[in-house]
Amino acid sequence: MYTLGISCYYHDSAAAVLKDGKVVAAVEEERFSRRKFDDGFPTNAINWCLKEVGISAEDIDSVAFYDKPVVKFERLLDNYIGVAPRGLFSFLDVIPKWIHKRLWIKDEISRHMKGFKGEIIFPEHHMSHAAHTFFTSPFDEAAILTVDGVGEWSTTTFGTGKDTNIKLVNDIRWPHSVGLFYSAFTYFLGFKVNEGEYKLMGLSSYGKPKYYDKILNELIDVKNDGSIHLNMKYFAFTYDKYMTNQNFSDLFGIPPRKHDEKAEQIHYDIGASAQSVLEDILLKMVNHVHSKTKLKNLCLGGGVALNGVANYRILKDGPFENLHIPPSPGDAGSAVGSAQYLYYCHKKNQRIIEKTPERIANNIYVGPSHSNDQIKSFLEKNKISYEFLEKEQLLKSTAKLISEGKIVGWYQGKMEWGPRALGNRSILADPRDVKMKDILNEKIKHRESFRPFAPSILEEHVSEYFDIDVPSPYMLMVAKVKQPDKIPAVTHVDGTGRLQTVSKESNQLYYDLINEFYKITSIPVVINTSMNVMGEPIVNTPEQAYQMIVKTDMDCIVMGHNLILSDRME
Repeated sequence: MYTLGISCYYHDSAAAVLKDGKVVAAVEEERFSRRKFDDGFPTNAINWCLKEVGISAEDIDSVAFYDKPVVKFERLLDNYIGVAPRGLFSFLDVIPKWIHKRLWIKDEISRHMKGFKGEIIFPEHHMSHAAHTFFTSPFDEAAILTVDGVGEWSTTTFGTGKDTNIKLVNDIRWPHSVGLFYSAFTYFLGFKVNEGEYKLMGLSSYGKPKYYDKILNELIDVKNDGSIHLNMKYFAFTYDKYMTNQNFSDLFGIPPRKHDEKAEQIHYDIGASAQSVLEDILLKMVNHVHSKTKLKNLCLGGGVALNGVANYRILKDGPFENLHIPPSPGDAGSAVGSAQYLYYCHKKNQRIIEKTPERIANNIYVGPSHSNDQIKSFLEKNKISYEFLEKEQLLKSTAKLISEGKIVGWYQGKMEWGPRALGNRSILADPRDVKMKDILNEKIKHRESFRPFAPSILEEHVSEYFDIDVPSPYMLMVAKVKQPDKIPAVTHVDGTGRLQTVSKESNQLYYDLINEFYKITSIPVVINTSMNVMGEPIVNTPEQAYQMIVKTDMDCIVMGHNLILSDRME
């Protein structure tokens, strides 16, 4: 049985195909359109998934769309009526998009999938989040908490999952949203909403939570169970394209930062305060969910679960014994989640729980790939010089280059599912060089200087270098670094690192490369950042990967078994 899941029309459009409940293909639309956070209908992603699996639209049994558009539209209309006459311009901008396209999902699916005659279902938005985090977990039974901006009406839900059943028993509703609370600060501090929240997380490390009390006294009322109530006097997102209003600016004594303005200490402190409030809210929520469910396992989903600093607090200070977060907890991941809901909850098919380490690889490496022959064909067609190396020599040569301070592109196998490069579409560098962070930000990524870089570490060494004793395979934990003097380039200003643990079972080739670097340097860690520049999606094709050498100061790239040196190294 083939099942298709789709998410689109808000941000991070994606498609996924399941075969008998197992994810066999999943990819974000942006990887083909080259528009970062593309929100359009995922035509390219769907077509690739079908081609990858070797089927046509006629072979798809059922399709799941990640939310209920009609219910979401009702919420929009209700909101605009409630804030009228404010919101007129927003209404005139938003509503035509819904009337002309977003309400007609079935027609869009039929138009883009000629021959499909199966069932189409519309799980609730937070149910798609819940399904994705639960059905990618190794748990038979778990508590579930989903937190994001907003779905149809819900902004936060909690419940339980057992076998193939998910029950969401309580929620927080629009406009009171933890996700939108954090997005308001994202906007106010100069970043794009739904794109820059992780930048705010990085920025916050440079500040002190001086405005913590002011936020709790004025902006948000937080109860002991984690339920919240926003003071809408300060927020504009119900009636405007902006997240905050003049009252918000007056509260902090500054206007919203423009994206090209230099961040000052007050911006760092406001960011630190917002981050601290977010963490404390989530901990209250987690404690409440535990008290209600009495379960030992927690599955966390929704876009807020991308906040690695908060995730670490939940792991260390929360009451649950085990925590699972999927590799793509945001809206893109709901393409998989909606399909999982369809297969397990709607169709009532038996769940086969993967508890082996291979489960991690099966959750991640399900995107496009290019064979060594395809890579070779591209290189030769474009008269690009390269050296073919057998596996052992490839690993030794690449590890040596990294140890010598070279910045290396690593393009291998299937593209990762989710927003992080996890060893197949990565730029790698030496974590021992304190200057490497600035070099990568300035000459490769072309991004803000405060942005940290992630360490990939051999799983068996993680507790030696970080204050964490469980795997973090999806780069969703920000933990304290125990030996910052040995890996300064991946140690953030607050002494933390957003780590990825790598095992033989999750990615044998990447593991072997890091191990070769370990043999040379006695350090089982490399810098891992996604192979893209700021404003562009992660590279997909060999051509896009090669362009990283052309338009940045990257020293070389390894595509398959082929080593390509930049002009600077030849």
